[in-house]
Amino acid sequence: MSGLFDKGEYIVYGTTGVCLVKDITTMSMDEQRKDRLYYVLEPMGVSGSRIMTPVENNKSIMRPVLSREEAFHLIDRIQEVAELGISDDKQRESRYKEALGTCDCRQWIGIIKTLYFRKKDRMSRGKRLTEVDERYLKKAKENLYRELSIPLEIPAEEVEHFITERMEKAAED
Repeated sequence: MSGLFDKGEYIVYGTTGVCLVKDITTMSMDEQRKDRLYYVLEPMGVSGSRIMTPVENNKSIMRPVLSREEAFHLIDRIQEVAELGISDDKQRESRYKEALGTCDCRQWIGIIKTLYFRKKDRMSRGKRLTEVDERYLKKAKENLYRELSIPLEIPAEEVEHFITERMEKAAED
């Protein structure tokens, strides 16, 4: 079957994040064209959930997860990733949403870095991160760590520690 992705492959699908391609099939509903192929996707970390999307989906970004080489390259250059440029608090949520929607690991890192420094600043003034900030920080970390867990072959829960250790080791060298 010729499609962009193969059954059993992990991909990044829009704002859903990492998904496993469980199948490539046609739909048997009367109103659907019988020759149109669909991916059956299973979002990582959401067992039992399934998404069906056309193979020729032009509405959502679909891309392969990073290779092992690309993952290490990204991690080794995290320091170079800029924070998101947010000049106005009113633009904050739309900028986070935009960055998440790119499905770009560098943008996810930009969100994480932006909110890390924002959190430090707010804590120094006796404040916590806002609910919006917390929600986008969590989603950016989930997306990044789930994706990196695949080429690094470690559980998503261990990715943050892996990155920290690698960055500390590089700083010592």
